[in-house]
Amino acid sequence: MALFRLDPLTRKKIQRFKSIRRGYYSFVLFVILVLLATFAELWVNSRALVVHYNGEWYFPTYGAVIPGRTFGLDYDYETNYRDLKKRFSKDPDNFVILPPIPYNAYENDLRDGEYPPFPPSLEDRHYLGTDTTGRDVAARLIYGFRTAIYFSLILLFASYLIGVSIGAAMGYFGGLFDLLFQRVIEIWTNIPFLYVIMIVSSIMIPNFMTLILIIVFFGWTGMTWYMRTVTYKEKAREYVMAARALGASNSRIIFQHILPNTVSIIVTFVPFSVANGIIALTSLDYLGFGLPPPTPSWGELLAQGSSNLEALWIVSSVVITMTVILVMVTFVGEAIREAFDPKKYTTYE
Repeated sequence: MALFRLDPLTRKKIQRFKSIRRGYYSFVLFVILVLLATFAELWVNSRALVVHYNGEWYFPTYGAVIPGRTFGLDYDYETNYRDLKKRFSKDPDNFVILPPIPYNAYENDLRDGEYPPFPPSLEDRHYLGTDTTGRDVAARLIYGFRTAIYFSLILLFASYLIGVSIGAAMGYFGGLFDLLFQRVIEIWTNIPFLYVIMIVSSIMIPNFMTLILIIVFFGWTGMTWYMRTVTYKEKAREYVMAARALGASNSRIIFQHILPNTVSIIVTFVPFSVANGIIALTSLDYLGFGLPPPTPSWGELLAQGSSNLEALWIVSSVVITMTVILVMVTFVGEAIREAFDPKKYTTYE
């Protein structure tokens, strides 16, 4: 027996979403990309996946640092597994399995007598070339995507938690509470967000959580107006009056009755909020007010590419990747908006 059963209307909405092929397949592909980025160390990493040496098995990817002397090399720092693979190439008893992209997002792969950036090369396995300091562009793109998607999801959760709660309270209680928060939101939205970021960046080096806190501090107001309007409308419906007549508390009415009936509004805005979070982080990194170097970032790569247009592989990689991701998220958002449109499931008598 199923642990939970979806109501018929929800099943209709999900089926409607699946029928919109462009949005549905974009959603599936986007989820796959997020999962691949979550476990990026398994396929983009300078550490080996598996090392077999003298009858022993080693799995360095998620383990501790293994010094070179462990494998018979003459140094005590972490093993260079690309060189180790070359050393074992003529040894049938020992071998190294490297990820498809055998570079991490921070290491510099430099060459004697040449200066980066280096163009794409299958021989060196720099499939998208290197940046201006010799770091692999593909590795920084993938790890930059992981940073951006985690940033946008945490930002989404925090902003919606505050905005939905305050908006629902404004619409439900009304009166002085509603008027007070309307004035607060009007003042809040007039504060120049970029200037605040610039001031904070001049005082301290912003990190991942600092940027999230600042953006949430100014970004929670966006969802508040929508929730205020829809809650104000829902509280006049019969099911709310019936719940109040039965003695339900205000918190129970809001969280158990009103919010479940406004979930379509919340879900509709989620994909577009994810896209806005990615764009916000990329823009701040591009302007130099985002994550500190050498954190992998699309904005930092974009800044490098725009300053070195002769290395077209840098800027084109970032632009194409951003365009594909944002288009996919837009397709998902459009499909959800159409699938959860209440007019398609409403009968007027």
